[in-house]
Amino acid sequence: MGNCKICLLIVVCFVMQLSCKEEPKKAIKTAPVTFKKEGDLRILKKESDSLLTSLDIEIADTDYERETGLMYRSSMEPNQGMLFVFDDVAMHYFYMKNTEFPLDLIFVDDQMKIASFQKNAQPFKENSLPSKVPVKYVLEVNAGLADKWTLAVGDSIVYQKTP
Repeated sequence: MGNCKICLLIVVCFVMQLSCKEEPKKAIKTAPVTFKKEGDLRILKKESDSLLTSLDIEIADTDYERETGLMYRSSMEPNQGMLFVFDDVAMHYFYMKNTEFPLDLIFVDDQMKIASFQKNAQPFKENSLPSKVPVKYVLEVNAGLADKWTLAVGDSIVYQKTP
């Protein structure tokens, strides 16, 4: 009688396992994350204050926005960027987890001067991208634009939120 119970238990487990595997997986559909213009930003050359470029920006100034950044997006237009605004001046660290396209990270101090760069950060990499010096802002743009615009440490940014 004991062998019958064991056989029955094995059959029940086998049938339950098969029935679980036969259920089709449900795809989770999410709405695409799209750019939302929240301000304008200009980058100025340090020696002359001449305009290097102007951008439409999204502003990440809450914990959630700073943690999410440009994750889960497939691209960004060349005239767009995301400006991270921190509450403090400190060393800040970024990574590219769940970011689908390469970026240049432009680290900006509390005087609105470019302080350092992390150029051509590669998609989906989880290695740390440090600011190298204490900063208050980080501007993310498409990879290659920092070189195209000939940005240098000491250049400055000016931004304003869209009313």
